[in-house]
Amino acid sequence: MSTMPDSQTPSYLDILDRVINEVVTPAAVEIDQTGTFPRAAIDALGKAGLLGLVSSSDVGGQGQAHRAAALVVERLAQACASTAMVTCMHYAGTAVIEAYGPADVRQAIAGGRHLTTLAFSEMGSRSHFWAPVSTATASNGHVELDARKSWVTGAGEVSSYVWSSKPLATEGASALWLVPVGAPGLRIAAPFNGLGLRGNASSPVTAEGATVERAAMLGADGGGFDVMMGVVLPYFQLMNAAFSIGTMDAATTKAAAHVADTPLQHLNQSLADLPTVRAYLARMRIKTDMARALLLDTIAAVESGRADTMLRVLEVKAAAGEAATEVTDLAMRVCGGAAFRKEVGVERHFRDARAATVMAPTTDVLYDFIGKAICGLPLFG
Repeated sequence: MSTMPDSQTPSYLDILDRVINEVVTPAAVEIDQTGTFPRAAIDALGKAGLLGLVSSSDVGGQGQAHRAAALVVERLAQACASTAMVTCMHYAGTAVIEAYGPADVRQAIAGGRHLTTLAFSEMGSRSHFWAPVSTATASNGHVELDARKSWVTGAGEVSSYVWSSKPLATEGASALWLVPVGAPGLRIAAPFNGLGLRGNASSPVTAEGATVERAAMLGADGGGFDVMMGVVLPYFQLMNAAFSIGTMDAATTKAAAHVADTPLQHLNQSLADLPTVRAYLARMRIKTDMARALLLDTIAAVESGRADTMLRVLEVKAAAGEAATEVTDLAMRVCGGAAFRKEVGVERHFRDARAATVMAPTTDVLYDFIGKAICGLPLFG
């Protein structure tokens, strides 16, 4: 189900649908079963101009923003959660590079030749991604980065990391860097082998004296926190919510199709004729549509600069992530024993949906922030 009427469908969604039908959907099951990075899907998105969706038209991109990014991630998540999450992190990183990065990298992203991601969460501060404990040190005209990043989507598969550290030489919470994936001193601890999102190559990355140029800094030294909150957080929260909505929409559609096609021969009925089954499906549909309504309202708040924008941005990921967990639980219940067979498809969405609640900022952290906001307390006090 789309988030806007077909008569208003932007051209980039028509292009996206072709990529999904021809490349993303046919590979989704194998990606999940083998844990393979969705390289063919990412390449297809690049060739179609969709990796440059939020890149400025000045560098050859499509000049879109939060709404378009959320719509694309939602549709991708309906087909392949791993592809959706890699794209989500790429758009979040791209937003920073668009604001502070060099022209050649911006042009490469717009042209579909450069895939980026965020490298924020660390072993030392866990899901408190805004408070890095890693360091950046000036050395012989360069900068050396030392860090233990806990989870980096697309680790080793992307072209660059938007990387956080303590400031180089000034006050402030953090600095941000554009780090090439092949920078000397970077090491991927282990390949990803997870419960869900099995193709997203999310692995720990260690930096031991990783060398970058001073010009690799994105924004001001010590200004990383403001970029995280002002640029990254709205994109990430909206797209992560869209990811959850796409996942639960797919689970609802598959569960409804399963019960409609599964007979109760002794009653000359299908599972869909059982009122309890229909009630579960109704709950799934309502939860999905409520989360989508909140997402659309949050997008509207971001676009108009409403007074409640930050509250909505905090709420939307938490609400959609919790709803996705509930909806995919119901999908498993509705489909019964058949749900444990991979060919039905809902168990994949059940596993993928769990990621949203533990991705920083986690749902529990967001609940704390939301509580502070409605009590008039400083979020990071």
